Amino acid sequence: MDGRRTTPTLPIRLLALDIDGTLIGEDLILRERTRHAVAAAHHRGVAVSLVTGRMASSARGFAEVLGLDGPIVAYQGGVIRAMPTVGSRSVGRLLVHRPLAIDVAREAIVWSRAHDVDPHINHLERFIIRADDPLAEDYSAFLGARAELVRDIVDAVRHPISKILAVGEEHAVHAALPRAQATFAGRAEVTVSHPRFLEFVAPGVTKGGAVRWLARHYGVPLGSILAIGDQHNDHSMIEAVGHGASMPSAPLPVRLAARYIAPPLSGEGAAQLIESLVLAGPRSAAATARRLEAETVELQAALAPNARR
Repeated sequence: MDGRRTTPTLPIRLLALDIDGTLIGEDLILRERTRHAVAAAHHRGVAVSLVTGRMASSARGFAEVLGLDGPIVAYQGGVIRAMPTVGSRSVGRLLVHRPLAIDVAREAIVWSRAHDVDPHINHLERFIIRADDPLAEDYSAFLGARAELVRDIVDAVRHPISKILAVGEEHAVHAALPRAQATFAGRAEVTVSHPRFLEFVAPGVTKGGAVRWLARHYGVPLGSILAIGDQHNDHSMIEAVGHGASMPSAPLPVRLAARYIAPPLSGEGAAQLIESLVLAGPRSAAATARRLEAETVELQAALAPNARR
């Protein structure tokens, strides 16, 4: 069960933070303790980047509330943008874009419809859905961006696109994930970013790869990174770094890959980890890291038999 490839080192010099299910809940609110902990870490010189399945412009508002100035990783790493200057109307300079091929994107749309999940298109800062989608306003509110409506979503794919997002009930998404991964192996990365979101991005695009990019960008070793996430799409970044943490609500494989399991979102668990591992003094942080790892190993030993069922 030991997928820990990177030796942890202290002090932690970079935070790679998922947004939904990690920093915010269904109400989309960044709460005070979380804002304070992230801001305090940033003020101390710790680099902080949001690493999300959202589009960069959707993540920007959260980065602004947190006072961040580092690159935003969007679409699992399919897009990375520089953070615009305060007050700018720019979406941020494009640093990385790895789009999904036209034929694969179109096939993913058709495949998704056949497996009870409803496909949408994300391309850079555009969100495209079918004109008769009854949830268009809900999706726009979630993303903080106005959806573009088209009559034929397959025909709308006329060039490589950043991501296909397919929405469905949790049971449908759960059932579709392994089937989609097998069907599109080598042609697309397929993951889940939210219990109701099945996502298709270009092959090789993962949050783990994005965190390696951030490590090079900031000049920080992987062992000195704390990455926190809650879903399948966070698995690779949690496994890649020295201090990989999952939320307790994460799917079993993600919890088994983590070095630490954070307290729950309701208790602002990500903030608690930052306080105890980043903001605490060196001795306290080291002692807490050892304790949390021991507790997590014990919990994983109890969880492991379920992974084989």
